[in-house]
Amino acid sequence: METAPRRPSMADVAARAGVSYQTVSRVLNEPDIVRPATRDRVLAAIAELGYTPNRAARALKTTRSSLIGVLTDGSSLFGPAETTTAIETAAREAGYSVLLTTVGPDDPGGRAVGAELRGAGADGILVVAAHEAMIPAVAASARSTPVLAVSALPPRVPGVETIGVDQQRGAREVVEHLTRTGARSVVHAAGPADWFDARARRDGFEQALEEHGIDGEVVGPGDWTPRSGHDLADQLVRRGLPDAIFAANDMMAIGVLHALHAHGLRIPEDVAVVGFDNTLGAEFLVPSLTTVAQPFAELGRTALERLVHLLEGTPVPADAPRTLPPRLVTRRSTLPERPR
Repeated sequence: METAPRRPSMADVAARAGVSYQTVSRVLNEPDIVRPATRDRVLAAIAELGYTPNRAARALKTTRSSLIGVLTDGSSLFGPAETTTAIETAAREAGYSVLLTTVGPDDPGGRAVGAELRGAGADGILVVAAHEAMIPAVAASARSTPVLAVSALPPRVPGVETIGVDQQRGAREVVEHLTRTGARSVVHAAGPADWFDARARRDGFEQALEEHGIDGEVVGPGDWTPRSGHDLADQLVRRGLPDAIFAANDMMAIGVLHALHAHGLRIPEDVAVVGFDNTLGAEFLVPSLTTVAQPFAELGRTALERLVHLLEGTPVPADAPRTLPPRLVTRRSTLPERPR
């Protein structure tokens, strides 16, 4: 009867590299103090044997698991999904493993999954708090574990810091761009009122209208889907169109484009259209969609770095951002900007 393969140990690595157990430990934990030639020999042995550190044993020695919990609502929407992926990537690059858990309908407050993350030994928890329903999960997790919320707006939970993308700025840049194209009236097809991104984009839109003195209004709310964007645009066609429609996200913008095409309208000559998120494929729509790109990779790295500062009790650099700037991407669904 064949025996199951044995997991390689640090002793095996030491034997293969011809060094002591302590040297292998130093390479894993303090590589800078090991001579480069010795370090390379140990790393080669690790790769040859397929050795991975025993997390449980390390946690017993250091009281740290190098495990980060990531708590989400399981949304497949572009923004939350990209944020979660960015956090996972940044954590792994920084040497942390990730335990991803979702808040389900049977645990609306997130207490059970928060306890699950803590019970698994997570050093800290990043909560992708996209909407109001995630706030109880933030509060429950923060009672006994360092927590950082990744959100467009602060969750108003004592002791919890927030990192996010400046959604208001993105909306203001949309209005400023439309103004420079000659648009004098803009309608914002808003997203769900309980979503922080939607609120911030609406706030930025309304601020920009006042700053630039152009006509505008908010319609909706929609629900992030192409259908809701289509229906809102269809209503606008029947009552009178503005010069431009700013949809709360690219999916709603797709619905807007479809409705306008169905009515035989030209984009952007009859009405310009702008989305938000720079969803994969936005440049291949007809016409290609002007939209706002969010720095998801940078968001993941920044959130992870901020959480590590919390875990280690080190001060956050004074110039470390709490909000990251988005970037307007102009394409053919809006007119060219006029010379100033």
